[in-house]
Amino acid sequence: MAIIFVPLQTSNHQQIEYYEGRNAALVFWAAVSAGLMPPLSWEEFDVAASMGFKVKLGAKIRQRNGIGSKLRKKIDFLAHNEPIITCFLLNLHRFGFSAMDISREILQFLHYHPQSSREDIASGTAFDGSDATMKRLIAAGIRAGNIVAEGKARATRYSLTPQAHLMMPLNLDTYFALNVDERQMQTAFNFSLIRDQLPLVRLFTDEEQERLQALQAEFRQHVAEMSEGEYRKEMERLGIDLSWKSSQIEGNTYSLLETERLLRESKTADGKTKEEAVMLLNHKDALRFVLDNPDYLQPLSVSRIEDIHRLLTKELSVDRGIRRRRVGITGTNYHPLDNEFQIREAMQAMCDVINGKSDVFEKSLLAIVLLSYIQAFSDGNKRTARITGNAILIANGYCPLSFRSVDSIDYKKAMLIFYEQNNLYAFKQIFIDQFEFAVREYF
Repeated sequence: MAIIFVPLQTSNHQQIEYYEGRNAALVFWAAVSAGLMPPLSWEEFDVAASMGFKVKLGAKIRQRNGIGSKLRKKIDFLAHNEPIITCFLLNLHRFGFSAMDISREILQFLHYHPQSSREDIASGTAFDGSDATMKRLIAAGIRAGNIVAEGKARATRYSLTPQAHLMMPLNLDTYFALNVDERQMQTAFNFSLIRDQLPLVRLFTDEEQERLQALQAEFRQHVAEMSEGEYRKEMERLGIDLSWKSSQIEGNTYSLLETERLLRESKTADGKTKEEAVMLLNHKDALRFVLDNPDYLQPLSVSRIEDIHRLLTKELSVDRGIRRRRVGITGTNYHPLDNEFQIREAMQAMCDVINGKSDVFEKSLLAIVLLSYIQAFSDGNKRTARITGNAILIANGYCPLSFRSVDSIDYKKAMLIFYEQNNLYAFKQIFIDQFEFAVREYF
């Protein structure tokens, strides 16, 4: 249950009114519009209403009907110091959780337990409310496009929609608190992800698209105001940062300053291996190739991706072409495909889904995560993925990513949760943040 008390002072007297359910929306939305309350989505409001959402307007805040400090979360909002809106969020079914938290818990349960009944959901979560309340929560999830129902009456089973499975937030700290052998994961490659799910799913919300497009407009405006020399200088700086961070993610120990000296002056760092220097120089060559040939990966093809991989692994002890043997990935029990023909099939399916997308941001994001997921080469997969994703951005006149400010561990965790759960939310946030960083830092 959520109860909102709003002090209302009229000219002559203090007025007390009481609202429930849908009627509460008028008062609640007025408070939101005035900036006195944080906004909720309509889907979240539906869930809150289904849990007994109530709004009380009154002059005094009182504790009554068993609402004690141990059962509530009290949040004070000030608007010009007066009036004060005090919001009591109380869920009688579970201490410390709001209705929206229960809704998310249901989605997380269905993520790991598809084809569940209402009884399965209730027993598998800490929910101990009525069956009618569970019906309303599930119905709200269906209306929001997060849950799909199959069957009728007591035979009805519930699962996440592909959209929710791929894009719902998962808590990385909680997930990786379990060691690799304790985590419940999908250990085999999922062909259905590329063939059936990704072609139908929107990767970015409307709000995320607006943010990205605004940043892209900012990038284009700044580039238009730059001289050719200024543009080349900033692109060179971005390339140095990208070469450094992309190599660092793979274990390279060169510092950013050492990388800059290597790429600009061809001076190697003391105490570093030759292979580390070659890795960095290969990034420089690959990025220069993409800038000189912006349409090379338009449309995306398996053979052209192999060419990018060849540039990145030149003079390194890495097998050329699609691998013919099994590979393992540190930190996960996910096992990529180990058959060359299936790998080629997966690569072609990836190219098809990316070429079939119209949105440039979706194309780039998918190239980065899917090339990493497929692991088509014996080594250098993520390096190839980052250059390929950037090549798509560059070919369309979009700002490339350096990934300079991302933490390497956060990057790896976001990628691992995509391997193990086919959940894209965490890496999508990295992509958006790094696009903003690149626009603001370099251009």
